[in-house]
Amino acid sequence: MTDLDPAGPGLPGAFARTFRSRRVPAGDVTLHAVTGGDGPALLLLPGWPQTWYSWREVMPALARDFTVVAADPRGTGLSDKPGSGYDTGTMAEDLVRMMAALGHERFAVIGQDVGAWTAYALAADHPAHVTKVALVEAGTAEQEWHVAFNRLDGLNEELVRGREHLYFGHQFATKAYQALPSYAVEHYIATLRDPDALRASFEPYRALGVTSAQNERRAATRLDVPVLAIGGDQSVAGRPEAMLAPVAGDLTGVVLENCGHYPAEEVPLAFLDALRGFL
Repeated sequence: MTDLDPAGPGLPGAFARTFRSRRVPAGDVTLHAVTGGDGPALLLLPGWPQTWYSWREVMPALARDFTVVAADPRGTGLSDKPGSGYDTGTMAEDLVRMMAALGHERFAVIGQDVGAWTAYALAADHPAHVTKVALVEAGTAEQEWHVAFNRLDGLNEELVRGREHLYFGHQFATKAYQALPSYAVEHYIATLRDPDALRASFEPYRALGVTSAQNERRAATRLDVPVLAIGGDQSVAGRPEAMLAPVAGDLTGVVLENCGHYPAEEVPLAFLDALRGFL
């Protein structure tokens, strides 16, 4: 593992004094993560179409109490982008191996959007490793038009290539209640102009059939760790809590005010308050 300064525009002051950027062996892939802080391990998983960078506003505060690991899962950011393995079972296994390589056998997990899919798989498939799990903006994705589009087999890539600013820019503009900084949006879009990254961004959606079958099996056993469900009041609101109620015995729900799909970037202070009471 080689330590580097984390890269990205507008990082909070002294960010690089606390955090290091690393590429970590994780079985058949090498994953990228930005790590720092002191205390129990806390794994952060971004949503689509974002990277570890989506957690930048909350990482310094979390690092006061936790060893923070903000990961780029398989296919994301600076991590490897293989042609397969994008079901949540495989991606959860990747992350368990990555955390072990970093020296963390037990850890809490926070996942947003697509990251919440994998966070649920981690808690369900690897209960010996996960202490707590927070699922953020994990609403009923099947109702969103982009889910069907993202599952197309190549046509979506052809339509989006060269127009990344239109497709992904529309996602950020319509899903945020409080607009994300333009430099952050451009940073995300720039990472997706690489053809391999564009393809990989769609792969978790193409693997939804496999993931759904896995979730049917997972639902047969309730999660035995504390679960926090967070939604923005201008987005999925209380749907994550309702969705998780059948599978989570120890469940807390929080709806953040004046917030859309990106709580860690739109309302970082309120988001941190919700996490502190849980973690």
